[in-house]
Amino acid sequence: MRRLLITGASGFFGGRIRKYYSADYDVYAPSHAELDITDRETVRAAFQKYRPDIVIHSAAVSDTALCEREPERSRKINVDGSRNMAAASAEFHAKCLLCSSDQVYFGSALHGPHSEEESVAPCTVYGRQKKKAEEACLEQSQDCVVLRLSWMYDTESASRSEHSDFFRTLRNGLQTADILRYPVWDVRGITDVNEAVRNLEKAWDLPGGIYNFGSFNDKNTYETVLAVFAELGWDTKRLGKNEKAFAENPRNISMSLKKIQDNGIVFSSTREALVRSGRQCSRSFFP
Repeated sequence: MRRLLITGASGFFGGRIRKYYSADYDVYAPSHAELDITDRETVRAAFQKYRPDIVIHSAAVSDTALCEREPERSRKINVDGSRNMAAASAEFHAKCLLCSSDQVYFGSALHGPHSEEESVAPCTVYGRQKKKAEEACLEQSQDCVVLRLSWMYDTESASRSEHSDFFRTLRNGLQTADILRYPVWDVRGITDVNEAVRNLEKAWDLPGGIYNFGSFNDKNTYETVLAVFAELGWDTKRLGKNEKAFAENPRNISMSLKKIQDNGIVFSSTREALVRSGRQCSRSFFP
């Protein structure tokens, strides 16, 4: 049985990875107390003891506001921690997957869909740290696979303490009489996390490099939700436009998926995935 090391297993993505792969792999998913990724010698000792075949590094400070407030703290985790994981992976001949973000494209002078080959200049602390983490990991190991993830959601919570996400916020909003407002100046992919988790097994066979990894979407968030409501037959009058969010700095971080598709990895489009999720959950939306 191949050994799989997962960092960030207490988080949204990492926790679902651990649960999904535990049946078929020998999974080691240490807590922060068990593995301080910012300490290179501690990381090396963990690799020496466990000897993983595959490493999925999903641990990160992903709260963009916190990164802005505490850039040094988040840098140690997002950049230094990633470098340490990639270095140990190279030393112990483990395949390393770094979970990066579509946020590296926020600030690009180019409109989406963005490709992995274009030059990026992120305008947020989080985006810049993810870009530096990508560079650090690939410097340590050319076999490292960098996955630029999009905005992910699930239809169910993994625990009571888990923060809400796009889909569950939508579900909760539908239980009220409020108008649900979505940005018109924000374009990005929205991905069912379960698809991303399942596709990871194919991703660790990819050649080293950077890959956009998530559902395709080239519509703004309002247009996306409007199309989903129309296809499901839901009341589109419940929707309104948020014309303030991102108005001063419009964001288009949609990603081209040609590279992963050429490597046999396929995602549903954002609209397809949300429609499927909506159909599965309609009874809970409208009891």
